[in-house]
Amino acid sequence: QLQLVESGGGLVQPGGSLRLSCAASGRTLDNYAIGWFRQAPGKGREGVSCISGGGSTASYGDSMRGRITISRDNNKNTVYLEMSSLKPEDTAVYFCAARWLSYPMICSRNQGWYEVWGQGTQVTVSS
Repeated sequence: QLQLVESGGGLVQPGGSLRLSCAASGRTLDNYAIGWFRQAPGKGREGVSCISGGGSTASYGDSMRGRITISRDNNKNTVYLEMSSLKPEDTAVYFCAARWLSYPMICSRNQGWYEVWGQGTQVTVSS
């Protein structure tokens, strides 16, 4: 059974940077597409980014494009989300999610597409 644990969140000043990690256990991540999502208080869950199982495909949502980079290290069973130039409106709980695929070349920022979710990590951007 695949389990995901997010880490790396915290309090950061506007303009600052964070690197979120999504660590997997129970399965190797090689054939899992991974998505990053966020949910701000009172708002729906938003797809931030995703990466295919092989790492060849990545996608970014409009709200953070140009300020984030998704990457994965399958040897470490971990996917990363590097975030920079953070804004107060980026404050949210950030989740990662996984879906197993036999072809490791696609991903999606649609939350309904994913099968396994982590518990989330809080990111607060404030001075």
